[in-house]
Amino acid sequence: MQMLGRIPAAALLLGLAGLIPFIWAALLVVDLFAVPDWPIPKLLLGEGRLIMIRYGGIILPFMSGVLFGFATNARGMQALAAYTLSVLPALWWFFMPGVGVTSALVNLATGFVGLLLLDYAFYRWGLTPSWWMTLRVQLTVVVLICLGIGIFL
Repeated sequence: MQMLGRIPAAALLLGLAGLIPFIWAALLVVDLFAVPDWPIPKLLLGEGRLIMIRYGGIILPFMSGVLFGFATNARGMQALAAYTLSVLPALWWFFMPGVGVTSALVNLATGFVGLLLLDYAFYRWGLTPSWWMTLRVQLTVVVLICLGIGIFL
């Protein structure tokens, strides 16, 4: 497989594509598309914060599944720990969806920070590809910036 730097091209491109809904939602929050007569279909307009919550609420549990897959590389007590930790992001979102838009965004951001810590643990245990943290840090920074826009603006 062709590599871009150390990250495989497909992983990088699909990871970046996964940022599109977060970035689009952040641009909606800052009213970038509030220009009269812009030819943007109504389907692409909406409440940016709710888009962040809906999409982030899909991605966080999805990443639990990725970690669960990495846990299959573990053995013994490490496997027990890895499988247990892998479900935490999904359970976090299930139990902590928030009681309003701002609290949901804060809980989502907290979930993504926690996910990055779990990514690092799995990386240190040798359960991930060598390039994993390079990709995950970049993607998580963008996600947290977008969620920050939703929280603070």
